[in-house]
Amino acid sequence: VWGNPVNLLTDNMDRWIIAENNQFQMKDGIMVNVKTGGNLITNQKFDDFKLSIEFRYPEGSNSGIYLRGRYELQIEDSKGRADQVSIGGIYGFIAPAVNAAKNPGEWQTYEVTLAGRHVTVVHNGIEVVSNRPIPGITGGSLDSKEGEPGPIMIQGDHGPIEFRKFVITPAVN
Repeated sequence: VWGNPVNLLTDNMDRWIIAENNQFQMKDGIMVNVKTGGNLITNQKFDDFKLSIEFRYPEGSNSGIYLRGRYELQIEDSKGRADQVSIGGIYGFIAPAVNAAKNPGEWQTYEVTLAGRHVTVVHNGIEVVSNRPIPGITGGSLDSKEGEPGPIMIQGDHGPIEFRKFVITPAVN
């Protein structure tokens, strides 16, 4: 059973912990990270959830979204590749079944469901990861407490990224 959707994009970014070296900011309703800086972490932790995101990046950029702060959903300019470190996959563990990337500079979508350690990723309307178990934590994770709720973390230390939608719908326990 799913609860109420929570929009994580607010003008004052009050749903995020703002680190000292943070480079994320809101501009005209879009959260942007224009240069390398700190990671952005939600101030709320989540167990099972659905995540609906719209994002874009410039040519050559690289970022990621850490689900529960532990499993990196890769965002990278890697159109045409479908390996364990390309866009749509869980970094280092699960390659997308197909590469559904659009060109750099175009808006793209992720619809993600995380239940326990099982993840489904729909990238630009195409299911690229189908209810696959994630075998472990990604390097750079916040902790290794896999049985506990965790925050969403956006990688800010790699490259520019923009988000115009970032909505999480937590499961009701």
